Amino acid sequence: MTRVVCALSGGGAKAAAHLGAWKALDEWGVRPAQYVATSMGAVIAACLAAGLPYEEVLWRITRLTRRDVAALHPAAAFGYFSEALLQAGPLREAIARLVPARRFAELATPLTVTAVDRANGQLVLFGTGGRVDVPLIDALYASSALPVYYPPAVIAGRAYVDGGLRAVLPIEVAARFASDLIVAVAVGPSFYEEPAEARAAAPPLVRIAGDMLRIMMADQAEATILEWRGRTDRRVMIVRPPTIAETTFRLDLIPHYIEEGYRATVRELFRQEGW
Repeated sequence: MTRVVCALSGGGAKAAAHLGAWKALDEWGVRPAQYVATSMGAVIAACLAAGLPYEEVLWRITRLTRRDVAALHPAAAFGYFSEALLQAGPLREAIARLVPARRFAELATPLTVTAVDRANGQLVLFGTGGRVDVPLIDALYASSALPVYYPPAVIAGRAYVDGGLRAVLPIEVAARFASDLIVAVAVGPSFYEEPAEARAAAPPLVRIAGDMLRIMMADQAEATILEWRGRTDRRVMIVRPPTIAETTFRLDLIPHYIEEGYRATVRELFRQEGW
């Protein structure tokens, strides 16, 4: 039996493509034995690892509103003195509504979640292969806490931020675990995204910070994809659904990204020998 490890990227609303990818894999009889995921990709992975069926995850994520994930922080008006642009509470509550489990031990399928220690910049793993003593919702929020936008997650006195700063497409982490195939779905920042019809309104400093994060993460993702496409020691299938720039908070595009994730995965499955 083929052991498949899925590596799911960050990407905000674009992470809905992971659900479409899972549907395609399921139709082809490919059952992930483990998930390794970052940011909102980790939230989708946690839903699937908890055993929720496709229809239930679809129902839950399509009921999210912008207020659930992008509530303005009360201190944002104070500019330099604000910890973040958006509040942590609403996003944490949204994650808790999406994911039925509260501990990693409750998951039916092993899950590894990436985050970054803000103090030393080190990649930290929660769940399988890492710390399992952390509440699942805390780990998922930590992995999604993108600096400037969200406050860090404070766990046992240490501050953690978005795993995408070090592993936006966590293939390297997925490769630490035994597998016959790594399926990596990339919907994070990219240099190849379709341009947005119009740039979202944002203060200049927020715009600059967002652009710098996008460039850094896109470069990191491209380097990861280039490296693993050239490797011969592990079998890796990389799925790249088409994405649109500046749609991180476009929850209205969730159905669109689910369909794109499904189509892109089917195309890659047809290209793979032996399926």
